[in-house]
Amino acid sequence: MLLPLLIALQAAPEAPHGKLIDQFEATLNSTDSATMALTQWCGQRKMMPEPRITATLVKGEDALPAPDLSETLGTEDPGYRHVRLSCGPHVLSEAHNWYNPELLTPEMNKLLATTDTPFGKAVAALHFSREKLASRRGPLPGCPADTILANRALLRLPDHRVLALVVECYTSANLR
Repeated sequence: MLLPLLIALQAAPEAPHGKLIDQFEATLNSTDSATMALTQWCGQRKMMPEPRITATLVKGEDALPAPDLSETLGTEDPGYRHVRLSCGPHVLSEAHNWYNPELLTPEMNKLLATTDTPFGKAVAALHFSREKLASRRGPLPGCPADTILANRALLRLPDHRVLALVVECYTSANLR
């Protein structure tokens, strides 16, 4: 008799998080740009008075690329960025991004190499679309332990060429 009650009590706190993760995932799925989705989410959750996403470059913690990365991106010399995307002090996402620099303008490449501008914002003028390859609740390989949702996706140009391969790890900070 006591065991079912304990199980019910243990399960109850998880229900709101499940609903919140559903809402968060719907926000992510509403746009091709994770940066735009995180900006919307930050504003909806009132994490900061002015929702703004910044990227902090992470050095020395590179993820291994997919074995067929050169073939996927159509270049032997892909660019790579590992960033933490934040809204104020809240780290909402950790992302690994392999991209084809030959498909970017010189200004975009310079912006990515010299600033903390998020990738989606830097290349927005290319009007890319997102093709989700995998999604799961919890981490994919290369994600931090507090990952609540992980996505692996291709970013494609309007002519369907692959612009980037991304692995996005969304943290528990999105639930606060």
